[in-house]
Order: sequence, then C-alpha cells, then structure tokens
Amino acid sequence: MKLKSLALAALMGVAAILPVAAQEVVVKVAYENNPGEPVDKVMHRWADLVKEASGGKVALELFPSSQLGAKKDVIEQAMLGVNVVTIADAGFLTDFDPDLGILFGPYLADNPQQLLKIYESDWFKQKDQELRAKGIHIVIPNYLYGTRQLLATRKVEKPEDLKGLKIRVPNNPMQIKAIELMGATPTPMPLGEVYPALTQGVIDGVENPLPVLYGQKLHEPAKELSMIGYLTNTSLFLGGEAFFSTLDPQVLEMLHKTGYEAGLYSQEIAAQEEERILNEMKAAGVTVTEPDVAAFREKTKPFYTQFPEWTPGLYDLIQAELAK
Repeated sequence: MKLKSLALAALMGVAAILPVAAQEVVVKVAYENNPGEPVDKVMHRWADLVKEASGGKVALELFPSSQLGAKKDVIEQAMLGVNVVTIADAGFLTDFDPDLGILFGPYLADNPQQLLKIYESDWFKQKDQELRAKGIHIVIPNYLYGTRQLLATRKVEKPEDLKGLKIRVPNNPMQIKAIELMGATPTPMPLGEVYPALTQGVIDGVENPLPVLYGQKLHEPAKELSMIGYLTNTSLFLGGEAFFSTLDPQVLEMLHKTGYEAGLYSQEIAAQEEERILNEMKAAGVTVTEPDVAAFREKTKPFYTQFPEWTPGLYDLIQAELAK
C-alpha cells in the first residue's frame, strides 16, 4: 500500500482501501460552473481523494456546465434516488426548512470563517438530521463558494443606482428579497442562461462571486463591477437520502470525510482565486467600483424581519453562534 494512501487514511480516519465487501459505487457530481473554475478544481480534488481512499472502488463522475440540467431539476432527480449530488446554497433548502434561509442573509457575518462555524454547530447538525428525514442528504457542508459581488452594464456606486436595473439572481427567496431591498428588480434564471440574457438586454446585471462571473465570461457583455460584497456564499453539496441510505456505511463515511477535505480546499483557494481574477477582469476592461458598503447594508436591514415562518428568536440565536 502506498505511503501516500496510508497518510491519507490516517488523516481521514478511514481505511485507505475499502474492504472487498464494500460495494462499487459511482456518484455523479453536477454543477453549473465551467471547467477551470474553482468549483471544478475542488470537485477534481474530491474525485482524486475518493479514488485513493477507496482504491478505485468508488468513483465520482463530474458534470460541469449544467450538463445534467438546472439545479432544481438535479435536486429532484436526487430525491427520487438517482446517484447524483449537486451544489446548492442554504437558500435552496428553505422549502424543506425555512430557518436555513437565514444562512443566506445579506451581511450576516463579518467574514467566511465566522459563518462557517455555524455549520459545525449543534443547531446545524440537528437541521442536517431533519433534512435527511425529508429526503435531503448533505455530503459536503463546508464549501466556500465566495463573496457575491455585482456585475452590471451600468456603474453602481450607491443603492439608488440600482433603481430600474434587472439583476439576475438564483431562484431562491433569500437573494430575491435581498436584491429587492437594495432597490433593483430581481430576475431569477439558471446561470447557464445569463450570458445571452445580458447580451440581449433581458437583464442589466448579475450577482455572483468573481470566479463565477469571470468563468462564465459575463465580464464580456457587462463591464461595471461593483464590490458590494453583500453575501458570504457558503454552499453545500447534497444528494438524496434515497440513494445514500443504500450505501455501505464505510463508503458513506469515506464520502463524507473526503468531501470535508474538499471543502477545506475550497476555502484555501477562494481568496487566491478572487485576487487573481479581479486583476484579470481589470485587464479585460472591467471598471471596478468600491462603493460605501454601509449604505447597502442599511438597505438590507429589514431583511431579517420579513420571514414570519422563521422560528422566533432565530436571528439572535445565529448571532450568538457567530459571536462564539
């Protein structure tokens, strides 16, 4: 057995090669991001970790660029028992548990490390178990997608500049409400449709972390980047409990542990990628605006009072967790 495999096993606390009795498994990994983007790099790292930890008995098949369809469709497939996982944000899980939406609130935490602590808390662990009972199985809980900025066809220096602008958002109520409070018109659509929508004037802008904006080449039709940093975007890779409940316990444990290692890698490369891409976007003719974020933060303050379906006292509970 290779020393590298032994080292990996010691790190993860699982056998480097799964027992012969363990089943052979293929898991499809679907994501909207293109090859070369940070998500794609992290998924290749996860696939390598899985291959090594399982001795090749478990394989991840990667499907970038929305090859398996829109996120909602993939999640529905997963819940029906298809062997697929995809990246999703807490905002997408509000249909299963409204409280989780708070993790996708604007300006909730001061930095990514602070927010990621929530996913280690007893509060979130309880939510994780409740999601499994509803058919959702979280495999990677600690993915750092990045900080979401605004790219538009018009300069945005203050919230008032957003008036009349149609801004693409993912189809979840958290981001729709946040962008609405800032003064823009939120326009939900799949990420794969954004480039032509910008080109044709269907929308005026899009919010996302820099690596996604750049990887999708959205800086070609939209040249005004506003660093509003309104959302620290932690993400989850999830599938259906209908599939994961069929796996050998050792295979399941290995997928979780290697997934966590991949999540740590996502945190490692996030800051490096953002700095590099910001420079490349500037070189491509993008104008970068550093607005007064306090004005945007003020506009979004009412966000945390507009979800009566949340458990009473939820905001205070989360703030107490963040302060630990």
